[in-house]
Amino acid sequence: MKYVLVTGGVVSGLGKGVTASSIGLLLQACGLRVTSIKIDPYLNTDAGTMSPFEHGEVFVLDDGGEVDLDLGNYERFLDSTLTRDNNLTTGKIYQAVIDKERKGDYLGKTIQVVPHITDAIQEWIERVANVPVDGKEGPPDVCVIELGGTIGDIESMPFIEALGQFSYKVGPGNFCIVHVSLVPILSVVGEQKTKPTQHSVRGLRSLGLTPNTLACRSTKALEDNVKMKLSQFCHVPEENIVTLYDVPNIWHVPLLLRDQKVHEAILKELNLLGKAVEADVTEWTARTKIYDNLQEPVRIAMVGKYTGLTDSYLSVLKALLHASVACHKKLVVDWVAASDLEEITANESPDVHKAAWDLLKGADGILVPGGFGDRGVQGKILATKYARENQVPFLGICLGMQLAVVEFARSILGFEDANITEFEPETPSPCVIFMPEGSTTHMGGTMRLGSRRTYFQVPDCKSAKLYGNAKFVDERHRHRYEVNPDMIQKIENAGLSFAGKDETGRRMEIVELQNHPYFVGVQFHPEFKSRPGKPSALFLGLIAAASGCLEAVLQANGKVNKVSTNRVANGTATGKNYQNGNVYSNGNGLHH
Repeated sequence: MKYVLVTGGVVSGLGKGVTASSIGLLLQACGLRVTSIKIDPYLNTDAGTMSPFEHGEVFVLDDGGEVDLDLGNYERFLDSTLTRDNNLTTGKIYQAVIDKERKGDYLGKTIQVVPHITDAIQEWIERVANVPVDGKEGPPDVCVIELGGTIGDIESMPFIEALGQFSYKVGPGNFCIVHVSLVPILSVVGEQKTKPTQHSVRGLRSLGLTPNTLACRSTKALEDNVKMKLSQFCHVPEENIVTLYDVPNIWHVPLLLRDQKVHEAILKELNLLGKAVEADVTEWTARTKIYDNLQEPVRIAMVGKYTGLTDSYLSVLKALLHASVACHKKLVVDWVAASDLEEITANESPDVHKAAWDLLKGADGILVPGGFGDRGVQGKILATKYARENQVPFLGICLGMQLAVVEFARSILGFEDANITEFEPETPSPCVIFMPEGSTTHMGGTMRLGSRRTYFQVPDCKSAKLYGNAKFVDERHRHRYEVNPDMIQKIENAGLSFAGKDETGRRMEIVELQNHPYFVGVQFHPEFKSRPGKPSALFLGLIAAASGCLEAVLQANGKVNKVSTNRVANGTATGKNYQNGNVYSNGNGLHH
C-alpha cells in the first residue's frame, strides 16, 4: 500500500480537499486504484450535529455516516463509495481508545497520547486504506490522506506525530507528502511573497514531516525565480513545486496538476512508474471544455435558510451543475433567503422583500433544499405555492418535500392549520410527524440515515422515467420526520401523488403533482450520489424542465449522452469562457 498525505499551511480554505481529490483522480487515470481518508482534528465524533455555518454541509454516505463535505469531493471526483471510517476525527479516536481502556484491553497501562492515541490513529489508517471503495475485490493501490486544518494547530498535533511515525513505519518509497500553501501577492508591490510558505514548511519539518511536493495557491502562476527561492529554502526540487492558480472552476484543477506533472512526481516518489500507465483524462478534459463554453443560461432559484454560506448547499450546487452541463446549459443560481419572502420582511424591509420575490419570479426553476429549524419555513411554503400555482418546475428535498405536502394540505385540502409537528407540536392537522423510532433525547447519529430503498408506486410517473423506468432506487437519507401516514389518502385523493414509498408502504419517499410540468418532492437527498458524468436523475429532471427539454429526457428514460470528445474537437462547443460567479460567488475557483 502506498500513501499520499496532503497537508495545508498558512491559512485554511486553500483547497486541500479539491487538491487531494484531483491527485486521486490523476492517479486513477494512471490505472491505479485509489481510496481516500479525511482527518478532521475536531473533538466531535462526526459532523452530524454541526451547524452548516460552522463547517459547511454535512455529507451523508451510503452507510449512514455523517461526514465532512470533502468526502463528497472525493466521491464525485473518483466515483467511489466511501464509508464513515474514511472520515477520522479526534472524537472517534479518543472514544475508541477510552472504550478499550474501560474494557481492560491495555492491561493496567497508563494511557497516553503517545503511544496509545498515535498507535490507534496508525491502526485506523492502515485498516481503512485496505478497504476497496470502487466496487472491486482486493485492496487499493494508493490511499490519499487529507489532514484537515493548518500545520501548527494544537488539535492536529497527535495526528502529525502519528503520521510521522507512520511514514517511518511504512518506509521510503511508500509515503509521499504534498503540502498546500499560500504564495500571496501584495497589491502594493505586486510581488509574489514566499515567506509564509517558508515558515509553513519549516513548521512541518520541525514536526517530523518533510514535503516532497509543494502545491502553491496564488492568483497567477509562480515565477521561475520564486520557484527557485522556494526550492532553496524549503528543500523541495523545483520540478516538484507547482502552482494552483485561480481557475474558472474546480474541474480544471486535475488538468492544472496534470500539466505540471504532479502525478509523475508522486509516482516517482512511490516507486509506481513501472506499474502506472499514462494518465488518460480525455473525457474529463472534454467535459471541462463544454462546461467552460456554455452560453445559454438556466436560472434556478435556491430558496434556503443558509444562503449566506454557499458551502451549506455544496452537494446541491454540484448536482445542479452536473445536470446543467448534461443539458448544455449555463447554470445561474439565484440565492433567495426564505425569510425574505415572508410578510414580516415586507413590513420591515420592503425593498428586500421585493428583491427576493423578483428573483423567484424571474427563475426558470425553483429548488427548496433540506434544512432544520423553523426560520424561513413560511417563506419556503410561499415559494412552493408560487411554483405549484404558476407551473414553474420545482424540486423539494427532504424538508422541501415535507413543506410541499403542508402547502398542498393548506391550499387544496383547506387545512389552514396544517403543519409539521417539529414547528407546531399541537397542530390539529399534523401533515408531517416525528418518526416512531427516532430518539427524543440524543441528536447525534439518531436520524434515519444512509442508503434506503424506494419503490415506485406509479410506473409512468416522471421520477420513475428519469430513473430509467426502474422498479426501485437506492438513495441516501437524513431525516427525523416523515409524512403522516394517516393523511396520505386525503392528500392523494386531492391530486398529489405519492409516487415512491419505502418497503413497508407507509413511509412516503417521492411526491409528484399531476398536471404540472415538473413538481417533485423527495424525502431523500439525491444530490449526494450525483457525479460529473452521471448527474442525479431528479436534478436532471429539474434542469431539463426549466430548459424546456424534459419530454426528450423522459422519452430517453432519463439517459443523457456521455460527453462527446468529438463535439469539442470539432468546435461545436464554442463560445466565451465563463467563470460563473453566480455559482461560485466568492471567486475562489479551488474552494468551491
